[in-house]
Amino acid sequence: MIFVTIKQTIAICMYCMHSSFAYNQYKQVVLKLYIKYMVSLRCRMIVKEELKKLGIQYVAIDLGVVDLPAGITKEQHEKLRRNLLKSGLELMEDKKNILIEKIKSVIIEMIHYGDELPKMNYSDYISEKLKYDYTYLSNTFSDVKGMTIQQYIIINKIERVKELILYDELNLSEISEKMHYSSVAHLSSQFKKITGLSPSYYKRLSEKRNSNLENM
Repeated sequence: MIFVTIKQTIAICMYCMHSSFAYNQYKQVVLKLYIKYMVSLRCRMIVKEELKKLGIQYVAIDLGVVDLPAGITKEQHEKLRRNLLKSGLELMEDKKNILIEKIKSVIIEMIHYGDELPKMNYSDYISEKLKYDYTYLSNTFSDVKGMTIQQYIIINKIERVKELILYDELNLSEISEKMHYSSVAHLSSQFKKITGLSPSYYKRLSEKRNSNLENM
């Protein structure tokens, strides 16, 4: 027979209470809202404002997803859906589309908002972030979007290269290194394949357009 002292009983009860509290705190985030086209800080601000208008509390807002501390009413959900549509954003329900938006958000954040690109393979990085097998993610993305994840990464890398060219803080060799291209030639080849222009010609066109706007 096992005897338990009063002191031990209190300790066990306190531990159980603490564990229950911690579990309930964890359970508090019971709902996630997934939002299509929410790919910038400006979009995040729009979502914050709409949630505030409807009195919907949130725990966190990231690109493409909002964590709520509790559920919302059907009326709030419908109003939020309508209001977001006016700004070009869309609440999603379909699980496959939600996964696609998660993939896109990881890629956009990785390329456009990170200080530097991850050193590991992009496939490993995305798989690790989303906790899914990469083959499954890749097949799902291709089925829904009609392009591979790799193609989507390339498109976003070229958009980022465009920004860096226009900032005019780095030369092409530095941009190539920053964006993990094997060489300037590789960057230029991919840039031309996507845009139809060489990086240097793109820069000249942009400078000419800006000059024309200033002289108007």
